Amino acid sequence: MARAEDPAARPAPPARAHRAAAVPAEPTSVTADDHVAPGMRIAAAWSWRILVVAAVIALVGFLIVQLRLVAIPFFVALLLAALLVPFSNWLQRKGWPKWLAVTVNELALVAVIAGLITVVVIQVRSGLPDLQAQTMAKYEELKEILLLSPLQLSEADIEGYFDGLITSISDDTSALVEQGLDLASLGGHILAGTLLALFVTLFILIDGRGIWNWLVKVFPSRARPAIMGAGEAGWLTLSTFVRVQIFVAAIDAVGIGLGAFILGLFYGGFPLVIPIAIAVFLASFVPVVGAVVSGGLAVFVALVYLGPVPALIMLGIVILVQQLEGHVLQPLLVGAAVKVHPVAVVLAVATGGFVAGIPGALFAVPLVAVLNVMVGYIARGDWRTNPHPSVADVTSPIVLPRRRRAGATS
Repeated sequence: MARAEDPAARPAPPARAHRAAAVPAEPTSVTADDHVAPGMRIAAAWSWRILVVAAVIALVGFLIVQLRLVAIPFFVALLLAALLVPFSNWLQRKGWPKWLAVTVNELALVAVIAGLITVVVIQVRSGLPDLQAQTMAKYEELKEILLLSPLQLSEADIEGYFDGLITSISDDTSALVEQGLDLASLGGHILAGTLLALFVTLFILIDGRGIWNWLVKVFPSRARPAIMGAGEAGWLTLSTFVRVQIFVAAIDAVGIGLGAFILGLFYGGFPLVIPIAIAVFLASFVPVVGAVVSGGLAVFVALVYLGPVPALIMLGIVILVQQLEGHVLQPLLVGAAVKVHPVAVVLAVATGGFVAGIPGALFAVPLVAVLNVMVGYIARGDWRTNPHPSVADVTSPIVLPRRRRAGATS
């Protein structure tokens, strides 16, 4: 029988001194990113993303400018449809057939546009020769004053200055209006654009929801709920903006037109009151800039026909109306419809005018407002909890929840 081996008698294993030191440590790999500061890596990550977004925006803007003969009527149709679709839906809720509601809206639109154009053409044709004669007379009076002034100007100097001013204004106006179109084809482009805008407006009134649903199907299925809700939010913003802007433009036109009419009663007549009021109404759709330019036209007519004192009074009326718009109507009405800072509005109008002239200045603010609402709707994830936003969701201010104080009870 084998004896059990005593564990104490078992020889001790050889000592493995400095075993860890015998195994060489694996060298750590050093990359180029390790030599770059974390702040620089974050800045680089943001930079290339910003460059990609800027490149996409630049490409879209370039395509819109190149296709302006189609893009401008399309954007005009969107503005008109944003105004007419709620009215058409209201008529249908009152029991009108859809075809009759759409027909009434389209015919009313054509009648209003044709009526405004007819009134302006008739008034301008009747008053333009007299305006030209009065302008030349005032020019001769101003030239005599400058010749007798201490400035020591000669007649050649004065004519050179005025010729340069007229040439500069003509070039700037041509650059804004034509945008690469020659005058011979401008009338044909305007007619074709008007017909295209009316055609697109008609189809939006007939089946705008179906057109939007078809566009949403282009996106992946996972993105469709967000795109659908963002589109509805953007459309509500555009509709509200158009209605509010029409009201503000009407206030501007009535204020300046009524001021010109009253001024003419005291100073022996103020011609072109109706065209000036219509010009103010249409120009007011370009925020900040439009009403100022159209008001300047009223001041110019007052100066030519009535003299410096009535022109100063007309300038005061224009400034008063602009202050009413800027400090009352814009913050209370437009501010509730378009959540865009006034600085952003000015920059948008300036950028749009620089890139695409008068159409760019006209569409800049509604475009920025719609994109602001759509991007914010998607970024906040509202499409998960509110897939079909209402007007209150779009126009009401965003109230952030207050932080609960320490120790406060719920």
